[in-house]
Parts: sequence; structure tokens; C-alpha cells
Amino acid sequence: MHPILLHFRRLMLYLSVWVPVAALLAYLLGASGQMNGEETLVLAVPLCILYAFVCLSAWYSCRVTPIDKTSTSKLLLAHLGGAMVASGLWVLAARWLAHSLSRTPAFRGIDAKFMPELPLVAGTGILLYFLSVAFYYVYLTFEANQEAEARVMKASVLARDAELKALKAQVNPHFLFNSLNSISALTTSDAAKAREMCVLLGDFLRRTLGLGEKSVIPLEEELSLIHAFLAVEKVRFGPRIRMQETVDPKSLNVLVLPLLLQPLVENAVSHGIANLIEGGWIRLTVECKGTDVAISVENNFDPDAPPRRKSGVGLVNVRQRLKARYGNKASFAYKPDGEVFRVTLQFPVEREAAA
Repeated sequence: MHPILLHFRRLMLYLSVWVPVAALLAYLLGASGQMNGEETLVLAVPLCILYAFVCLSAWYSCRVTPIDKTSTSKLLLAHLGGAMVASGLWVLAARWLAHSLSRTPAFRGIDAKFMPELPLVAGTGILLYFLSVAFYYVYLTFEANQEAEARVMKASVLARDAELKALKAQVNPHFLFNSLNSISALTTSDAAKAREMCVLLGDFLRRTLGLGEKSVIPLEEELSLIHAFLAVEKVRFGPRIRMQETVDPKSLNVLVLPLLLQPLVENAVSHGIANLIEGGWIRLTVECKGTDVAISVENNFDPDAPPRRKSGVGLVNVRQRLKARYGNKASFAYKPDGEVFRVTLQFPVEREAAA
């Protein structure tokens, strides 16, 4: 459907643009001195209202002859033909209007006065039609740009979602690989613990599989996943793992990426507590700061212990997932501070109700 006729407000705005056009046409008709102001207005106003609707047809010719896919000669031929037809119809309507008005006592003889002005009306009609063509080409270009931007935005969102799913898919296999290695080691030293670890690992995996295609989950659910993860690890490390949590109650319904914090806790266990004979602690702090939520995961570690590997999946995964979802609105940093390794992240608050 025609974009102007699609909305009543647009139509009213479009017709209001023709008000000064009608005033200009009335001025031109009266410039010769043959007609007075009342006669020029009674002709110009209805003629401009009529021609405003005639010029709407230019949109259809612009649609079928896109400016970037049509040769210059075809463009000129198509729109010149349209302008001639539209202007010819306008002249015929003008003659009929002048003839009808001349039958009334108030405007008797107006048709004779108007006849010398027909070339002016014809030329004005051609000019107005071409102005309409130019306007519609500008509108179509703007519309095409908006559609292109929408397609780019949609593609960007799809790519971001695909990246988030791929990064999320890395978490479980990484943890599963480590857990299976631990179970393998326990089978030779403590079969009972190995069986217990299998049961707890199964429970953790069942919870993570329950996440399905969720893009975000409440922080409270993420904390529950961390507790399930630690239950698995405590089979191996026992009382050597001590977890401390300071969580702002207002943050429990904040939405976070699934398995966002679990890799950080796993990293604390693998690279911190696992290297300490006496064990160690993990401190999780969550607080709301205005429109952001700030989270820190700290653990003690032996700075003199040789690194188990150059770099791990966990920290890189968390950084990439935050960037993929929040862009520059999220921050992520980690650094050792003496015998404490600290990871901090901050991102915009999304509430469960908003989901």
C-alpha cells in the first residue's frame, strides 16, 4: 500500500504541504491581472487538492523503475510520460472547474479569464510531478537503508546468539573432562568416593542439561549450579575446599548467562586449591551497583607453584561470553594480588520480571 495512504497522519501532513503550493499557484494565476484574488483561490485550492492525489501515483512509477537499476533514458522516458499524463489530466480538470464556476453568477466569465493561464497550469503540473518523483526516490532510498540496517542488526543478533551458544557448549565438556580424570584416579584409590562422585556429577550434568536453550537464568539458579559443582569437587578435596558467599539479596533475581560463574569457581579449584596441601578458600561476592551488578571471585593460591598450563578455557570463555552479550557495557578483569587471585566482572542488570 502507498506509504502516505497507510497512515491518516501522513496523509494530513502531505496535504498540508500543498497549502503553500495552492497559495503560490493562486499568486501566479493572478499575476496577469485578469482574475482577482477570490477567483484565483477558488480555482487554485481545489485544483491543488486534486493534484496532490494525482501525484501520489508517482510513487508506483518510482517503485517499478528503481533509480539504481534503471538506465537514465528509461527513467526520463517513464517519468516524463507520467508527468505529461498527470499534467494533461490536471489541465482538463482545471478547464472543467473553470467552466462549471462560470455558470454561477459570482464567477461568470471566469472560464474566459482562465483560458490564457492553461500553459502556466500545464507547466506547473509537470514541475510538481517531477518534484513528487524526486521526493519518492529520496523516500525509497531512506526506506532501503532502514531495511538494510535492520538486516545487518538481525544478522548481528543471530551471530551473537550463535557465538553465545558455542561458548556455552564449551563449558560442560571442559568440566566433564576434568571430572572424568578425577573419577579415573579415584577408582584405584577410593572406589566408594568414585561412585559418589559419579552420582553427584550426574546430578550436576542433569541440571545443566535442563538449561536447554535458555540464554539467561536467575543468579539464584546459577548459585545452585555452583553448589552442585562444589559437591562434586568436595568428594575429591573434602574439607580442603571452603566456600564463602556474600550475595546481595536484591541480586538473586538478576539474570545472568548460564554457567557464567561456574568456570570461575572451577578455575579457583584447579589453579588454586588443588596446589595447596592444606586446602584453601573461595570467596564469592555479588552486589548491585546502580544499573550494574558487580561480581568477584577470589581464592588463595601458591604464587610459587608452577602453572598447570599456560591458559585455560574458563577465563577466556567468560570474557568472550560477556562481550558477545553486553559488548562494551560489560567489564572483566583478573589479576593475582600476593597470594590471592581475584576475578571481577560487571555487567548491566536484567531482572527476571523483564525477561
